[in-house]
Amino acid sequence: MNTHPSPTPEVEPIVPAARLDLAEMYRESEIGPLLAELDRDLIGLKPVKNRIREIAAYLLVAKAREKLGLETSTPTLHMAFTGNPGTGKTTVALRMAGILHRLGYVRKGHLVSVTRDDLVGQYIGHTAPKTKEVLKRAMGGVLFIDEAYYLYRPENEKDYGQEAIEILLQVMENQRDDLVVILAGYADRMQTFFSANPGFRSRIAHHIDFPDYEDRELLEIAEVIAANEGYRFDEGAKAALADYVVARRTQPDFANARSIRNAFDRARLRQAIRLFEAGGEVDAEALSTITAAEIRASRVLGGTAP
Repeated sequence: MNTHPSPTPEVEPIVPAARLDLAEMYRESEIGPLLAELDRDLIGLKPVKNRIREIAAYLLVAKAREKLGLETSTPTLHMAFTGNPGTGKTTVALRMAGILHRLGYVRKGHLVSVTRDDLVGQYIGHTAPKTKEVLKRAMGGVLFIDEAYYLYRPENEKDYGQEAIEILLQVMENQRDDLVVILAGYADRMQTFFSANPGFRSRIAHHIDFPDYEDRELLEIAEVIAANEGYRFDEGAKAALADYVVARRTQPDFANARSIRNAFDRARLRQAIRLFEAGGEVDAEALSTITAAEIRASRVLGGTAP
C-alpha cells in the first residue's frame, strides 16, 4: 500500500484575457468629428447616417479583433450608393473616404469623382490608359463613379465601356486593400447594371439607398444654403419657397438639394437686378434679404424668369 501522498498536479496560472477599450480606440481614430460633420452638414438622410455609423463601428471592431489576434480578414469595402440626384451621395462618399483613412483602411483618404467620360475612350486603345490613369490617381483613397450604369451600353456593339469594366473589376479584387470603389446612380438603373455585370455585385459589400428629401427638409436646406452665403429669406419668401418646392418636385428634372441650390442662385440674381434697377442707398439688410418677388418670378410658379 502506498502511504505517500500523490504529488499535487501543477495548476496553470490563470492569465487575464487581453482587453481593448473600444471607446479609447474610437477617440484615437478621430472619426467622431467626421460623423458629427455628417449629422451637422447633411439635413435628413437618417437611414444613410445610421448605415455609415454601422460601417464605421464594424471597421473599428475589425481593427480590435486584429489587435487581439482573432481570426480576421480584410473587410470588403466597395459600396453602391443608390438614389436620385441631389441626395448627398458625393458628400457622403467624401466623408466615407475620411473615415476609412482615419481607421487605417486607405493610405490617403482622398476622393476621386468620375463619370463614364473619364474612364471610357472613343477609339481602340484609348480606354485602358484612361481607366488606368484614373485608378492611379485614386489609389490609396476612394474612387467614386457617378452614374456607373453608363459604363455598360449593350445596345452599342462597338462601345468600349466593357474594357473599362474589366479593368475595374480586376483592380477591385486584387488591390482592395489600397482602393475602395463606390458606384452611384439611380436605384433601378443600378439594379439593371448589376444584373448585367455580376462581377460588380459580388464585389460590393455595402448597398446604401439615399431617399428623396421631404418638403420641410428641402426648405431647411434652402435656409442653410442662404445662410452660408450670407443671405436670408423674409417671411414672404419662405411661403413662396414652400410653394416652389411643391411645384418643382412634380417636374421630371427635379434634383432634390441640387434644384434648391439652383433656385437660390437664380433668386440671388433677381435680387441683385432688383436692387440695381431701384438705385439709391442700400443697407446690409437689403443686400442680404431674398423676398417673395425673387421666388415667385420663377417659371415654376408661373413667372417669366428661368
